Amino acid sequence: MKKIEAIIKPFKLDEVKEALHEIGVSGITVTEAKGFGRQKGHTELYRGAEYVVDFLPKVKLEVVVGDALVERVVEAVAAAAQTGRIGDGKIFVIPIESALRIRTGERDNDAI
Repeated sequence: MKKIEAIIKPFKLDEVKEALHEIGVSGITVTEAKGFGRQKGHTELYRGAEYVVDFLPKVKLEVVVGDALVERVVEAVAAAAQTGRIGDGKIFVIPIESALRIRTGERDNDAI
């Protein structure tokens, strides 16, 4: 099992959700996040004063899937989230040692 974390632009969330649904991913966790990478934020003008916006709004998706689905999930997220502009985000793949569904007691692949 692997956990796939993706940091994407908020307006791409629906496209990514649809792409995951099409390949059979049944559940995702979404968290609103703020951050910056190479783009280092940007400056904005508000009431005549210029100020720096360091942390840009992002969305963090978390999906746990079996090893067989990992590549398809990564490709689906990357394709759906890409705009071709700076700040499109990152995808991380993390090994999961164990999973337990609290309601039924199912473990590992049965729990996801």
